[in-house]
Amino acid sequence: MNFKDSIVLITGANRGLGKALAEAALKAGARKVYGGARNPASVTVPGVTPIKLDVTDADDIAAAARAIPDLTILINNAGIFSGTDLTAPNALQVTQQELDTNFFGPMALSLAFAPALKNNGGGAIVNVLSALSWITIPGTGTYSVSKAAAWALSNGLRGELQAQKTRVLAAHMGYMDTDMTAGVEMPKTAPADVALSIVTALENGEDEVLADDTSRQVKQGLGAPRGAYLGTPLAS
Repeated sequence: MNFKDSIVLITGANRGLGKALAEAALKAGARKVYGGARNPASVTVPGVTPIKLDVTDADDIAAAARAIPDLTILINNAGIFSGTDLTAPNALQVTQQELDTNFFGPMALSLAFAPALKNNGGGAIVNVLSALSWITIPGTGTYSVSKAAAWALSNGLRGELQAQKTRVLAAHMGYMDTDMTAGVEMPKTAPADVALSIVTALENGEDEVLADDTSRQVKQGLGAPRGAYLGTPLAS
């Protein structure tokens, strides 16, 4: 899948990785890049066309699909992170909120744009996931649930959209240096580096990209005798 002359929609394009992806898509030669955000005025990357898009709003999604019938690359990047454990008093409410944005949003957008992608030769869907799609650590329980669901969505869509020649790329990474992780004291990767990894992986025809050392280590740990997803053994 080549970015040159492509028509791209990036959700959450007003900051962090979304902004970096918009810049990377333009640099790779995209003909037109749409930047989705709840407040389109917050999309400030030169050359990017802002579009009102709350990924939890069915009307916004339908309007975007009508506005961009020539789409060839959909990048589901918008996401929220609450830092909530599964046993927290408000865990059910928070889990629903994170699922709405991190899972149901990408699903609804993928389904809304699948016909356009088919009509335009197949195209591609990129789902921005996380190493936390595979593991849960303290403070990430509800977020991990939403990202695990989005990982399953990516794998399911890849198979179901194969007949229409739509590629589905799942992008995993650890912590990035964005406002979402401002309070997290962990090694972080620059959003521009992650964006470049995603663009390169898509152009190389890959189905999955591990954008940093953290995601590569976690993925490798899944196959260990005691899989990384099992966490620390309970003391006997």
